[in-house]
Amino acid sequence: MPRFSANIDLMFTELPFMARFAAAASYGFSEVEILNPHAHDGDRIAGAAAAAGVGVTLINTPIPRMGEGDRGAGVDPATRARSEHEARQTVEMAARLGVRGIHVMAGLAESDDPVASDAFVQHVRTLADLAAVHGIRAMLEPLNPVNFPGYFLNDVDQALRLRDRIARENVWLQFDFYHNQIIHGDVTRLYRRCFDDIGHIQIANPPDRHEPGAGEMDFDFIFGLIDDSGWPEMVSLEYRPSTTTAESLKWADKYGHRPG
Repeated sequence: MPRFSANIDLMFTELPFMARFAAAASYGFSEVEILNPHAHDGDRIAGAAAAAGVGVTLINTPIPRMGEGDRGAGVDPATRARSEHEARQTVEMAARLGVRGIHVMAGLAESDDPVASDAFVQHVRTLADLAAVHGIRAMLEPLNPVNFPGYFLNDVDQALRLRDRIARENVWLQFDFYHNQIIHGDVTRLYRRCFDDIGHIQIANPPDRHEPGAGEMDFDFIFGLIDDSGWPEMVSLEYRPSTTTAESLKWADKYGHRPG
C-alpha cells in the first residue's frame, strides 16, 4: 500500500499548529504536508518537525489574502514583483525544511487567456530555476471549479500543455484524485495516461473532501491502482476530516496508521 503524508493544515486541527507534527508522528506518519507554511515562523516549523522526527513532503506558494478571494499572483503580469518575491520566499522556506516539492499557485483568470498563460509560464520558470539549485520540484495542480471558481489552472491537459511550454525538467504535474474526479471523472484512465508526468499525488473523497470511506470513491481500488503503477513516493492525505482527525483515520488502521 502507499506510504502516506498528512496535510496538517486540514488534519489534526484540534491542536495548535506546532503540535500537529508530533500528533502526525504519533499516528505513524513519517512526513507531513503544509498548505501555508508562510503563516508561521520557518525556524519554529523546522524545530517542530525535527523534534517529531517527520519530514515535510510539500508546501504551497503564498496566498496571503485567501479569505478575500486571493488565489495567487502567478497569472497577473501586473503583480510580477509580488510573484518573484513569493517564488524566492517559498524556495528559501522549502530549502530550510528539506521539502521536495512546491505547489505553484496560479491565481484567477480565464483558462484560455494568453496573457495569463504567458505570465504563469514565466512565473513557474522563475520558481523552477530557483528550486532546481536545491533539487526541489515545482508542481502544477489543476483545481476544480466547484471549490475554486475562476481559478486559472483547472484542467489536466491544460497543465500538461503549460508544462511543455515551461520546459524545465523539475516541473511536474500534481495529481489530486479529489480535484480530478470533479473536473474530469474517469480518474483511473486519467491517472494511467498522465503517470509519467506526475510528481506528487494527493487524495480526498468527493463530494465533500473527506476521508476514504466518507464519499463516493473506492480508495481500496485507488490505492491498489497507485501500487500497481509502481508509484515510489508519498501519497498526501489532503482531506477535511468528517469528524475528529482520530475518528477519520480509522480507515487507515489496516495500513499501520494509529496512535503509537
